[in-house]
Amino acid sequence: MSFLGFSSYYRKHLKYFAILAKSLYRICDQQTVFEMTQERINAYEKIRKALTEAPLLLINDWNIPFKLYIHVCGDGLGEALHQVQIIDDKPTEGPGCYIPRQIKPTEGRLSGYVWYGHLRNYTIILVAVALK
Repeated sequence: MSFLGFSSYYRKHLKYFAILAKSLYRICDQQTVFEMTQERINAYEKIRKALTEAPLLLINDWNIPFKLYIHVCGDGLGEALHQVQIIDDKPTEGPGCYIPRQIKPTEGRLSGYVWYGHLRNYTIILVAVALK
């Protein structure tokens, strides 16, 4: 539980955090028997590795347009806020932050997803994986 709390603090810096942590969050449920399956060990190792590697995040410049990448799959939603900035005299696209979350059971039964927001200067790129 303390590992999940610690790593969740850095979720905006870890790509696909919600999807990786899903199996670990399941063992926090009172009705679930605590068992470290290979899936959970792999999830723990991937999160631990991501926490110890230097993140490549850009500092957002609010005068430059953003690109919002949205990844949808059966386990979660992942958004990444990108910008193209000039680094070492070359245009470089990179993430400013990640916005991961798991899909709730009621959302999993919906046929589509709807996002609302006050989007200004955004390009939205949707990466959808067919739900099975």
